[in-house]
Amino acid sequence: MSENVTSAVILAGGLGTRLRDAVPDVPKPMAPVNGRPFLEHQIDYWIGQGIDHFILSVGYRREVIMAHFGTYYRNARIDYAVETTPLGTGGGLLLAVDRLVDQKTFLLLNGDTFFEVSLDELVGFHARSQADWTISLFATSDTGRYMGLEVDVDGCILSLCSKGVQPRWLANGGVYLLKAELLSASAWKRGIRLSLEEDIMPALLKDGIRFYGLECGGRFIDIGVPEDYVRSVAMLAK
Repeated sequence: MSENVTSAVILAGGLGTRLRDAVPDVPKPMAPVNGRPFLEHQIDYWIGQGIDHFILSVGYRREVIMAHFGTYYRNARIDYAVETTPLGTGGGLLLAVDRLVDQKTFLLLNGDTFFEVSLDELVGFHARSQADWTISLFATSDTGRYMGLEVDVDGCILSLCSKGVQPRWLANGGVYLLKAELLSASAWKRGIRLSLEEDIMPALLKDGIRFYGLECGGRFIDIGVPEDYVRSVAMLAK
C-alpha cells in the first residue's frame, strides 16, 4: 500500500559560486526566473501535487529566502533548518529531517533543479519496489556533466556511478523519496559537514539499503551554471 506523502525537504543552502556572476545579489534558489524566484516555481509545482509542508534547508543568504516565504506560502507550511556554518548538502539534510513530524517517508529536492516528476508515480514505484530510497532518473547524453548510475532492469541501483563509457545513461534528477528513519540521529551525527551524494548515499548503499531508480520523462533543468539558468527562462515560462 502506498504511503500518503505530504512533506518535502528542499536543499537550499548552497553558495552558488558558479552562478554568482549572473545572479550576484541572492542565493542560487532565489535567482529570478520570469520575475519570480526559481524556488517559487519549484514549490508551486509540488504544491500542485499535494505537498503541503516544506522544510527549507538554508544557509548562505538565508534571510532572503526566509523573508520571501515566511512561515506559510499558498497555504503550505514552511519550516526552516538553518545552517549557522556550512554543513554541505548532507549536513543540511540531517538538520531538516529532525523537523519532520509523523512523516515516515518524505520527498527530498535539490533547490537548484526543476524536474517534472509525477509524485503519484514515484510513490507507487517506491511502494512496489519496497525501496528504502528512490531516485528520479533522467536520460542524458551529456556524460561529461552528469554522472550516470548503474541500474538493473527492475530499477535496483547497483552503483551510484556508471562504469565505462556510454553514449547515453541515466543520471540523478535530484528528486528523491526516502524513509526518514534512514537518517535518524542515532545513525548520523548532526552538525558536521557531509555531502549527500558523496558521503550519505554511498554509505547507505554499502550498508545494504535498498536504492531504486525510476526513469522519468519530464522536463529537467539545473540552474547551477549560467547557460542553463538562461535556458530556465524559456522552460518555466507561463
